Amino acid sequence: MVLADNGHDVRLWGHKKEQIEEINQYHSNEKYLPSIHLSESIIGYHSLQEVMENINIIVLAVPTKAIREVLGKIGEFQTSPITVVHVSKGIEPDTLLRISEMIEDECSKEILRDVVVLSGPSHAEEVSLRHPTTVTVSSQNEEAAKWVQDLFMNQNFRVYTNLDVIGVEIGGALKNIIALAAGISDGLGYGDNAKAALITRGLAEIARLGTKMGANPLTFLGLSGIGDLIVTCTSVHSRNWRAGNMLGKGMNLAEVLKNMGMVVEGVRTTKAAHQLSEKYEVKMPITDALYRVLFNEYNPKEAVDNLMGRLKTNEMEDLTNLLNG
Repeated sequence: MVLADNGHDVRLWGHKKEQIEEINQYHSNEKYLPSIHLSESIIGYHSLQEVMENINIIVLAVPTKAIREVLGKIGEFQTSPITVVHVSKGIEPDTLLRISEMIEDECSKEILRDVVVLSGPSHAEEVSLRHPTTVTVSSQNEEAAKWVQDLFMNQNFRVYTNLDVIGVEIGGALKNIIALAAGISDGLGYGDNAKAALITRGLAEIARLGTKMGANPLTFLGLSGIGDLIVTCTSVHSRNWRAGNMLGKGMNLAEVLKNMGMVVEGVRTTKAAHQLSEKYEVKMPITDALYRVLFNEYNPKEAVDNLMGRLKTNEMEDLTNLLNG
């Protein structure tokens, strides 16, 4: 919708034929954006090969687990170079690759011109209403980032650039873990004090891991860090918060995922972040506690109580270490 508002012809690919037909016939997408009218310049396609004809930039907005599959199909027929703008937020378990690294791993050099990350506090439900939204774009190629900035920028959708790809991707991925934890806390009825603590200490452990992986610690004070973290931990639009809230109220993980009916990226990312914390020897107590709740059937209340009972430490020492790298 942002690109259409900016005068671009937009092709939208989807694997559900009935959804594509609804977009083309009624200019709506009632399941995900009820009561929103889509521009007639947004055309839906069911054929991936057809939608890719004569284009030089794609916005990759599929779940992390589907990225390799979709890019693999594109690679079967694509011959001309493309720039990939990805808006997915996750880390691949086991390989521990960030999304941009997955794209580079999956695409041949002949068809991949640049990878650009678009991230920040940007729930689609509010973007579609043209409410003020601000995001960050990041790429190893500054000119590519500026190009994408120009494509998306308008009076409702403000875009900043940041060349710290690692920090932007890590912040966007790991905030989903903290949002799950915040949802659990709310589901347990612990209130605003507990959630504020989770957000603050969650940011600290995100930054600890990110800087160890090579990110600029200041990135985590920006839109793709604290900005995205706040909105995902506090918004009713947040799938990860809603999933955590169900866990806090007593549902098990299988029940939660069945009830959600949509991808909850934080579940998969928790596994990857747990592996990353072990690889880089970084303490991530909130991530570790959530990992036990999700995958070891640990009681959510006991997990929170154990977090509160950890050994005392100095907050400023933690922050100083981050700023000093």
